[in-house]
Amino acid sequence: MKLDRRTLLKAGMAASIAAIAAPAIGQARKKLRVGYLHTPAVDGHLRLGLQMGSYAKHGLELEPIVFTTGLEIFQAMIGGSLDVLATGAVVSNFPARGQGKVFLVNDIEYGTAQLWVRDESIKTVADLKGKQISTTTGTTAHVFLDRALRAAKLDPGKDVQIVNQRMADAVTSFVSGAVSAVALWVPFDTIVRSKVSNARMLIDASAFYPEAAIMGGWAARNDFYEAQKPAIRSLIAAWGEANDAIVKTPDAAVETLQKTQYKDVPLAEFKAQFKQAKYFSTAEWRTKYEDGSVTRWLQQVTDFFAQAGNIPNPVPASRYFDPSAYLEAIKA
Repeated sequence: MKLDRRTLLKAGMAASIAAIAAPAIGQARKKLRVGYLHTPAVDGHLRLGLQMGSYAKHGLELEPIVFTTGLEIFQAMIGGSLDVLATGAVVSNFPARGQGKVFLVNDIEYGTAQLWVRDESIKTVADLKGKQISTTTGTTAHVFLDRALRAAKLDPGKDVQIVNQRMADAVTSFVSGAVSAVALWVPFDTIVRSKVSNARMLIDASAFYPEAAIMGGWAARNDFYEAQKPAIRSLIAAWGEANDAIVKTPDAAVETLQKTQYKDVPLAEFKAQFKQAKYFSTAEWRTKYEDGSVTRWLQQVTDFFAQAGNIPNPVPASRYFDPSAYLEAIKA
């Protein structure tokens, strides 16, 4: 019987799931309350790992709780409702205020943040001068928008009017024609594509990589991180198995996520969205943890939040990001 590439990929994924799924007999699992955003770049590792059984294998029982923005997730964690969280650029915000410890990154949000317009007269970002742009401030989309405007020699506080809304509302404003542009994150582009026939993506975050990389990742409540290092290491080890599946068998991983978590997004479109994030193998991430790349990228976004959010005496990434748990859990 002749096996094609897709059959082999699916067989490989199935074998991985079967090998990981069964937890050790009699093992008491550590329960973790996990807040997350339902976007491929943020919940891909979480959801694929749950599907594979990797978290259970490493003695964890996760309670995933979905939120709309990273701001809301951090507020819930600070209030004690969550133990850990996964989010986008906001992972560089609250920890800089001393609220949360970053211990793991998912990916670089290479092209997940996008700027969409509908007016044919708007050819470049510079043409947005005097226009209204909807987005959710304090998020990945806002970090990207600020970078795009400044690159076009526009002052975000003077040359345009940024309308702060929850992302679903920001997209609705754009769809209705109330604003000239929207800075969004994937998968909200699906709504724009389907609702506005003449909508065009003007630019995405990939235009500023690697000089201005935006990363998404995981943070823990300060007290939880200090008291539960074994659970943190187990979470990272389980994440690593999902990450390897994404890197080594991307087609199979994407198909699994689309069928189980993103059924409303056509497979071809979901594959395109998934490629908007840049993934590295666990070994490649280890190198980037060791050589300071991750710390440097986190700090770049923290610098934005420190200025835009008027954070007094922000904690530097070198202090709020702890690579040691990853280096202990993921061996060279």
